[in-house]
Amino acid sequence: MSKTITPYHNQQGTKKEQVADMFNNISKTYDFLNHFLSLGIDIIWRKKAINELKKDQPKLILDVATGTGDFAFEALSILKPEKIIGVDISQGMLDIAQQKIEKRKLGSKYEVKLGDSEKLPFDADEFDAVTVAYGVRNFENLEIGLADIQRVLKPGGKAVVLEFSKPKVFPVKQLYKFYFNYITPGIGKLFSKDARAYTYLPESVAAFPDGEAFTALMDKVGFKNTKCRPLAFGICSIYTGIK
Repeated sequence: MSKTITPYHNQQGTKKEQVADMFNNISKTYDFLNHFLSLGIDIIWRKKAINELKKDQPKLILDVATGTGDFAFEALSILKPEKIIGVDISQGMLDIAQQKIEKRKLGSKYEVKLGDSEKLPFDADEFDAVTVAYGVRNFENLEIGLADIQRVLKPGGKAVVLEFSKPKVFPVKQLYKFYFNYITPGIGKLFSKDARAYTYLPESVAAFPDGEAFTALMDKVGFKNTKCRPLAFGICSIYTGIK
């Protein structure tokens, strides 16, 4: 079992508590830094992940680790579901999502609530689809989190997970490592009051079981037809599975 990577090495508290603290600290600059650090490519990757659900036409979607809501808003415009419910463990991030919901008058379509990805506050067999964008590597216990996602899905429902992975091809692998380990924390330090959050990012990606290791975990908790689709030479991957 890999060692649990937490945002703040010298602090007490579970990974879950530390992740919540970290996102509360960086919530104000999160959107800007996300687009800036990924050179805007994160928007294209999100669209690709959402398009995995196009032919399924889900009516009720759960967005886990919904953050400031960008993925859910994108899903609303592409998929036109009846409703999306977003959960996150960071109230700071949800406050920003809520402001966007009110500004866009989408309260009837997108609702956010504080919740833990490993103990989702929903009944079994409730959702047509569950999405997680850049959130699974922050789960304290990945297997428990995936099992709970599987539980709340309706039979035949689909999970779509978008997450950073580790590119294996030269020179992308080397460039990516340099960018993630040196540039990202440097920019994070400049713009965010929590510089540690941006050194946690490369560490959490390095420790994350990506590719086949992740689909094997999905299989283990009961997903069927699991697939991994690498994007941009493996900088990111889209994982899908059916209940």
